[in-house]
Amino acid sequence: MSETRSAMNVSSAEAAVLFSNGRILDAANGIDSEGDVLVVGGRIARVAPGGTIALPEGARRIDCGGLIVAPGLVDPHVHLREPGGEAKETILTGTQSAIAGGFTTVCCMPNTTPAIDSVPTVRFVQQAARDAGRARVHVVAAATIGRKGEQLAPMAAMAAAGAVAFSDDGECIMNPALMRRVLEVCAALGRTFMQHCQDHVLSEGGTMHEGPTATRLGLLPWPREAEEIIVERDVRLNKSIGAHYHAQHLSSGGSAAILRRAQAEGIRATGEASPHHLLLTDVACDGYDTQAKMNPPLRTARDIAELKLAIADGTIDVLATDHAPHTAAEKARDFASAPFGIIGLDCALPLYVKALVDDGVIGWPRLIELMTRMPAKLCGLDAQGIGTLNEGTSADITVIDPMLEWTIQASEFASKSRNCPFDGWTVRGRAVLTMVGGRMLHDRMRA
Repeated sequence: MSETRSAMNVSSAEAAVLFSNGRILDAANGIDSEGDVLVVGGRIARVAPGGTIALPEGARRIDCGGLIVAPGLVDPHVHLREPGGEAKETILTGTQSAIAGGFTTVCCMPNTTPAIDSVPTVRFVQQAARDAGRARVHVVAAATIGRKGEQLAPMAAMAAAGAVAFSDDGECIMNPALMRRVLEVCAALGRTFMQHCQDHVLSEGGTMHEGPTATRLGLLPWPREAEEIIVERDVRLNKSIGAHYHAQHLSSGGSAAILRRAQAEGIRATGEASPHHLLLTDVACDGYDTQAKMNPPLRTARDIAELKLAIADGTIDVLATDHAPHTAAEKARDFASAPFGIIGLDCALPLYVKALVDDGVIGWPRLIELMTRMPAKLCGLDAQGIGTLNEGTSADITVIDPMLEWTIQASEFASKSRNCPFDGWTVRGRAVLTMVGGRMLHDRMRA
């Protein structure tokens, strides 16, 4: 049995755990200090930055010297495929994958079959997540019926049922009048709208970035303007509405520039980046490699540099995997007909380290903030204590070995799928312990 799978199925009944001598990183409380964190009864009982906590009787002490103790990582953009796509992923396997990567909370997208566009489907996902008993799952519900961009879904009812945000992810709302209405409803409900920024006319038939590689391969192009035009339109629509507008999986440096200008004008607009758009260019598609077929597509080194600049200056303040599982048979098709997307939960953390920390874009404290406090805030989960180490809140904790080198092996992932272009890469940094509500669901330190 692989190390990943053997370390996955750990669930501790210990009443108290003391994480001692670790580097505590908690942006919500301004903590970057060595110290101790005590968990009692599934909750954070005490945080002692710069100090020590006496070991309670019967408690387990975990020496975190040289390790990072952080709030559980939060991913606001994952595809769990259930209902309807269980051959690719299930809520159980997807949340196992999350736990293996250090994520204690994920927000699932609504492009399932049927789409998550009704209260019963929202409740189905919530119950399936409770039954799985792994990472916390929050629903991002569809803004339109069937994600068809024609008719509003029952957004207020789904928000009341627990939907934390709205998106037609995988499809862009092309009708500007309907888009305006969606933003108005989101503003009234206090929910973020997450846009899949793709002009379907400009990108029609496109399978990869418009450039020399696409020309040489004879593949139809997908210009960066297909993303930028939607971002520009949406921030203009939102200027007078004031909803929280969020641009998903940005691939173009031009999109980041549009967001930067919008933010300078006081428009409420944020954006996210994903590992593949920070590490790979369209050249990865050479040889018709479907593992590098993304939506939006991989672009150029210039785009990567501009996205990194946007992360450094705070324009992009959320990191998300866009974990998109597909079967091996689907990815084995020819490039034009193979599906878009890659998996990312198991290995996102070290890939962000490689792209952002090793490259000097940001340091560990900001990286953890972009993977905890900021995505929690995006989805309104900060009010529940998610993304923080607040005393009295549920003990969702990730312990990270920042120096651990390892080789990504997709065959050992907890995910049901294997579509990962980073297979075989040597990386640094790994979650060695993941705790949700005081339960140790992933523990390489004792395995």
